[in-house]
Amino acid sequence: MIIHLAEPHDVTKLLAFREEAATWLRGLGSDQWSRPYPADKLLATIDAGTVFMLRDGHTTAGTITLTPDAEAGLWTDDELTEPSLFVNKLTIAREYAGQGLGGRLLDWAGDRAHRAGAQWLRLDAWTTNEGLQRYYLAHGFTHVRTVCEGEAVNGGARVSGWLAQRSARSAEHGYTDRTPAPKRLRFAA
Repeated sequence: MIIHLAEPHDVTKLLAFREEAATWLRGLGSDQWSRPYPADKLLATIDAGTVFMLRDGHTTAGTITLTPDAEAGLWTDDELTEPSLFVNKLTIAREYAGQGLGGRLLDWAGDRAHRAGAQWLRLDAWTTNEGLQRYYLAHGFTHVRTVCEGEAVNGGARVSGWLAQRSARSAEHGYTDRTPAPKRLRFAA
């Protein structure tokens, strides 16, 4: 399988992935991703070069967003001084579920973060999705804290977030990476 940068024409596929995941999650009793995601916001992340597609031939098997920008209100000022990349919207097509692709995408993301000079690979997960939280813990992440409604730090408006991180490190993920080399992170000392 090959990892490519997402292109503007991938917006339709990404929105369909999100809807497929939301439907599956509803079946598990979760309200995660129940609100439609604005296509213009998704296109902006594609234009920023932070959305990656995992392709199996001509079929898209998964996607991950990897950005140097933390969501507002989740991480403290001290944490934001530590070089980090943030995982968002990790999604695997249901037909590829159970094959370990998500864990390998996390390894790819950690490797990319390491090559960018990051100390941490960080993420936030849906506060009430305990299954997803266990998934991340099983993939080497450590729970940092849970930010609930009204507790957002740094003035952010985020209503919730189960925060986790793991060290950015070199990893064998088994994918062919057809993306440009990551830009080195710049942090004030």
